[in-house]
Amino acid sequence: MAEAEEVALSHDLVNPWHHGTVPNVLFLQHDHVSPPGPLAERFVDRGFDVSMFQIVPAERWNTPNVDVELPDLTSFDAVVPLGSPWSVYDSMIERWFTREVTALKEADQAGVPVLGVCFGAQALAVAHGGSVARAQQHEIGWFTVESAAPQLIAPGWWFQYHFDEITPPPEAAILATSPRALQAFSLRRNLAVQFHPEAMTGLLELWLDPQGMEEVRQAGVSIDELRSTTAVHVGANQQRAFSLVDAFLDSVATVQ
Repeated sequence: MAEAEEVALSHDLVNPWHHGTVPNVLFLQHDHVSPPGPLAERFVDRGFDVSMFQIVPAERWNTPNVDVELPDLTSFDAVVPLGSPWSVYDSMIERWFTREVTALKEADQAGVPVLGVCFGAQALAVAHGGSVARAQQHEIGWFTVESAAPQLIAPGWWFQYHFDEITPPPEAAILATSPRALQAFSLRRNLAVQFHPEAMTGLLELWLDPQGMEEVRQAGVSIDELRSTTAVHVGANQQRAFSLVDAFLDSVATVQ
């Protein structure tokens, strides 16, 4: 296990869309290059106050096992844990990831709706009795997703960037798959999606920093093709992201 910092870093909740006394959603950002994009926009459209909490600051990218006290997830009306460049089983994030798993269990017990995205979906799987392992085939780019519940997960093109695959919790309902991996499951008031509904052109460019470009090339993916296909799909993806948030709030968050 990587050495963890002994003194907790300073982490503050940020409220970029503060609307007063209204429902509050927390976006849990694991790193500095995971903006919520259209997901946050839709929560605002639906009358939510948006809070964001970043776990690993930019200067700790290479040593991410920070000592951080997470917000109380049960104090929010909804929680959205986002993606991450790390895997849930990486020892270098064990210290804070263990706390995140505990927090997700507490949120579930309190009935707080959680929408997990990519790493966030994997965290939900681990928290509720599933598992995550290295996939035989990665998914980077736009892949078609087959949906068993189109009212929740729209079938068709979704952006992927992951090297792992989820084994869902035993009681979970499998909602969507691709030829390579499980793409979505639900369990009580939890909705997990392996793909990135928040994908926009700006987000892709954040990920394609020098390190990201090298990772994509090593995976055998053309950066030019990745950019061109994103340009084709990104307009429709925004509306699909809006529809996903609507389905989460109207169907999953209201499960009794």
